[in-house]
Amino acid sequence: MGLFVTFEGVEGSGKTTLINRLYDEMLRLGYSVVKTREPGGNKISEQIRNIILDVDNCEMDYRTEALLYAASRRQHLVEVIRPALEAGATVICDRFLDSSLAYQGHARGLGIEKVYDINLYATEGILPDVTVYIDVAPEEGLSRITNSHRKVDRLDLETAAFHTKVREGYLLVAGMFPDRIRVVDGSQPLDRIYADIKTIVFAKIPRR
Repeated sequence: MGLFVTFEGVEGSGKTTLINRLYDEMLRLGYSVVKTREPGGNKISEQIRNIILDVDNCEMDYRTEALLYAASRRQHLVEVIRPALEAGATVICDRFLDSSLAYQGHARGLGIEKVYDINLYATEGILPDVTVYIDVAPEEGLSRITNSHRKVDRLDLETAAFHTKVREGYLLVAGMFPDRIRVVDGSQPLDRIYADIKTIVFAKIPRR
C-alpha cells in the first residue's frame, strides 16, 4: 500500500500552494504520487462540491451539508484514493475527514463524534497515514482570500466567529489524534513552513 497524506487548515491557510510544491518535488525525485482534493477529485464528487460551495445554497441544512461531504468523500475514495494507494502511490489530498470534524462536527455544532461515525462509515475506516494541519489565525487566512483572485464560495461568506470555531475544531481534533495529525505554524515564512512539511512527510516514506 502507498502512503496517504492529507492537508488541513482554515480558509486561506496556504494548503494548495504547499501541496503543489510538495507534489512537484516528489515527482522530480521519482516518486509515484497522486494529487487530489476534497470535496471533489472525480466527476461525481466535483458535482457534489458545486452544490456544497454554491453561494446560492446558503439555506443548506447542516446535516445535509455533513452528509454531502461524506457522500463526496466516499465516491472520491472508491474512484481515486484507494486505487492509487493499492497501486503503491503516495496520495496527497487537500482536505479529508478532519475537515468535516472541524467544520460540521465542531463549528456547526453537530458533534465531532457523530460526524466522525458518519465518515468512518463512508470510508470503511480508512484514515490518512499522516495529516498536516497548517495552523493560521482565521482573520489572516480570510485576508489572504480577499487579496487573491480566488472565487469566493459559500463557506467564505460565513462569519468570523464561525471561522474561529473551525480553528478551535481543528485544534481539538489534532489533540484527539496526536500520532496522526502534525500541527505546523502557518504564520512562518513560506519556505520555513514547507521545510517543516517535508520533514514530516519524508520521515514517513522510508518506513513504508
